[in-house]
Amino acid sequence: MLQEESDLSLVIAQIVQKLRGSNLYAQLERQAWACLQRPEIKLESLKEDIKEFFKISGWEKKLQNAVYSELSVFPLPSHPAAPPEHLKEPLVYMRKAQGSWEKRILKSLNSMCTELSIPLARKRPVGEQKELLNKWNEMGTDEPDLSLFRPVYAPKDFLEVLINLRNPNYENGDSLSFRTHLGLIQVPLKVKDIPELKEFFVELGLTTGQLGIDDSTQVPPELFENEHVRIGQKVLAEQDGAAAQQYIRQGSPTALRADLWALILNISSQPEDILYYEQLKTNVIQHDLLVDSLIYKDVKLTASNDDYYFVFEDYLYQVLLCFSRDTSVLGHFAYNSASPPKSYIRGKLGLEEYAVFYPPNGVIPFHGFSMYVAPLCFLYHEPSKLYQIFREMYVRFFFRLHSISSHPSGIVSLCLLFETLLQTYLPQLFYHLREIGAQPLRISFKWMVRAFSGYLATDQLLLLWDRILGYNSLEILAVLAAAVFAFRAVNLMEVTSLAAAEAVLADLSTLKVMPLLQIFLFATVT
Repeated sequence: MLQEESDLSLVIAQIVQKLRGSNLYAQLERQAWACLQRPEIKLESLKEDIKEFFKISGWEKKLQNAVYSELSVFPLPSHPAAPPEHLKEPLVYMRKAQGSWEKRILKSLNSMCTELSIPLARKRPVGEQKELLNKWNEMGTDEPDLSLFRPVYAPKDFLEVLINLRNPNYENGDSLSFRTHLGLIQVPLKVKDIPELKEFFVELGLTTGQLGIDDSTQVPPELFENEHVRIGQKVLAEQDGAAAQQYIRQGSPTALRADLWALILNISSQPEDILYYEQLKTNVIQHDLLVDSLIYKDVKLTASNDDYYFVFEDYLYQVLLCFSRDTSVLGHFAYNSASPPKSYIRGKLGLEEYAVFYPPNGVIPFHGFSMYVAPLCFLYHEPSKLYQIFREMYVRFFFRLHSISSHPSGIVSLCLLFETLLQTYLPQLFYHLREIGAQPLRISFKWMVRAFSGYLATDQLLLLWDRILGYNSLEILAVLAAAVFAFRAVNLMEVTSLAAAEAVLADLSTLKVMPLLQIFLFATVT
């Protein structure tokens, strides 16, 4: 009991400290001073009167949403004596693996720098600044020569690192359940089984109404959709972030999705947010970074060739170039197993006082990175709002898909969950694919790393991301990947090679996400 109280007080103290530096804190302070002039505020009941004023004026709700938002990303409290790296990642071998992976990425980046004789960063000449500013809204028309640039890494490179991950405390001959795990991931992490997943995703049950199923033409919309829309409008009117998160577990109506996601992520476009975005834009105009070319290359290789997303090419450049300059993103490294890369001023290598983070946000883009932004372009058309939503989605969720950690929503756990579900509940299929050299994870990994962006039809992808936000978890990605294999099991049992298996699963654009998830979790598997 005492430990729980200590943990709670620690969490409260850290959240208060975080909020003290926010715009909301300054606004609350101004409102408190302003309300002192009101006649109904009495000195003898000052505290209660100010509380009541905050409640009536809606500021209490804004504070509650901010606290709830912080709790959603806040790491679980650790022992007060635990070093900071334990907050990033408690397992030493995971931290070491992440450190080795980062060195490989930096080596790749530096070798490209040397080969092409291009600096990591340079100030643009005035003429180039003006040119970029003039074409800011039509950067997609620009065709720079990117033939010599290559992505720093692709998902398949990252998968090879995860396959070789081992816990040194276990030897190959140790008797543990992993002896019978026939998948590629060979680390002993706790992942949920089907009964636990059913309990966790209880709102996805067959008896609960779902957008993505019950809004189909065969079902009269008044049975579910109209009522669901009415409740959604009420949630938005109340501006309650916690209620919005619970509501969205059953899917969001298309017309309400943008506002619901913004409410859950605690994003409200204040003038200072727009100003901050403009400052980032100015930084892009003034300075050219090597990662800019990697961003251009990635957009050209992925989103520009996608039937759904090619029209958003300009938005993607704007958001991703600004993201690379945003030093506020560095804050998420406190609970991310990764560490931001450092660069040194020329001639001062190794001297910490001359070190800077590179890129400024600490995130080196990889092949497919732009696909985290592309689906959001359907919801938000104002660049600064689109930017804020993406940044919050990244520091809450997406960073976990390309860093090595033991977190339940981390990519290692997702891979293990996927393989465990297949091996446990579809053993014949799993064994058949393994025997022909078509390990299922080699096919599904790229889906999970991109959170299925670019693989599902956009309406289905947004329904899936509704649930990521609703459950504050990425585990649904692994469940969906397993459900796709279950759905195509008959065809997959006929294949005799990895190439044939990939061909069966090449096109996911016709799949309906919610029926697949429901059937896999609640109907076929026992």
